[in-house]
Amino acid sequence: MEQVASFNREAVCMFLGTYTPRLDEKGRLILPAKYRDELANGLVLTRGQERCIYVFSQREFEKQHEQMSQAPISSRQARDYARVFLSGASDELPDKQGRVTIPSMLRSYAGLDREVTVIGAGNRVEIWDSTSWNSYLEQQEDVFSETDDEVLPGS
Repeated sequence: MEQVASFNREAVCMFLGTYTPRLDEKGRLILPAKYRDELANGLVLTRGQERCIYVFSQREFEKQHEQMSQAPISSRQARDYARVFLSGASDELPDKQGRVTIPSMLRSYAGLDREVTVIGAGNRVEIWDSTSWNSYLEQQEDVFSETDDEVLPGS
């Protein structure tokens, strides 16, 4: 009798690409179609670094939280990071049209108006003010070009 190896592997979602939807007057954003399936059952929006908004699937946010909870409570840097990250978190459920409401506190934090850029960043989506994103990307182009193998593990 032949034995077949079975792997109980969780599917890994990878968010890719750049999109430029607009926020409506109610602060809602239509999620890019490519992201909707992964985020349809719930997502978490929170403060991101560089003044963007991080968007995690519910499952990925739980992983992030688990990682944070491994840090010792005696670490001030870990406490500070967790406070900022978690206090800005908002769990949301996209509507049937794939729209999600971005809370006003997060829109303010990221300086969002109507023109936004949504990027795939691997395990998360990021929402940027379009002007801020273009400026960030322009600043990072030279750094990107000069990145050597030592920066990226496994290169």
